[in-house]
Amino acid sequence: RAGTEERWGTGVGKDEAILGAHARAKMASSSFTEKVYLKKGKWKGLERFQGPGATHEWPGSFPRTSNCQPPPTEHSSCADSAPVVFFVDYASNCLYMEEIEDSVTVRDYIQSTMEIEKDPQCLMGLARRIGQVLARMHDEDLIHGDLTTSNMLLKRPLEQLHIVLIDFGLSFVSGLPEDKGVDLYVLEKAFLSTHPHTETVFEAFLKSYGASSKKSSPVLKKLDEVRLRGRKRSMVG
Repeated sequence: RAGTEERWGTGVGKDEAILGAHARAKMASSSFTEKVYLKKGKWKGLERFQGPGATHEWPGSFPRTSNCQPPPTEHSSCADSAPVVFFVDYASNCLYMEEIEDSVTVRDYIQSTMEIEKDPQCLMGLARRIGQVLARMHDEDLIHGDLTTSNMLLKRPLEQLHIVLIDFGLSFVSGLPEDKGVDLYVLEKAFLSTHPHTETVFEAFLKSYGASSKKSSPVLKKLDEVRLRGRKRSMVG
């Protein structure tokens, strides 16, 4: 564990470089078993699902915390769509996870593409790919909780549309169509407010989600119900 002899509350390890900080976490970068890692501290959500010594493996390349080893890649159908967690340090409340190097956010990709192409049709392939990734995540009953295009990364080469989901701080496990419908509603609100005139792109995403998920029918029905509740709240004020 490079640099973990210093606790996060008093500083970073001698081999770590500060990347940034915000309300929920501080981030630093170094290497872990010859891999560049991202260290994220001051996290609170993990113990909701895994207490110290727990052996449950999370979907999306989360580790067994009892032996600090990442699970095999075949563990989850969405294992390549989230950063690998190398180590969980309960003493210092830090996660050591894969840093997705040389990537861009889907938000920046959409904005730059729209500035150049001026046509939402050029984003249809991306929309279908996002639908496939989120369908696999929901089929494993994992709710992200904060789906935005800023929490999706595109690895290079960008034309391969390899999407990695990040920031699972609000995530939880649920098989309820209601929770999955709300997850999609959060994304819809964020997507359409961040990227104007892309309604057809989001519709393409929903069609891809529906075709890719084994459990999509009740989820999309719940999405319609959540939309209706949202409209009623906005009318009442």
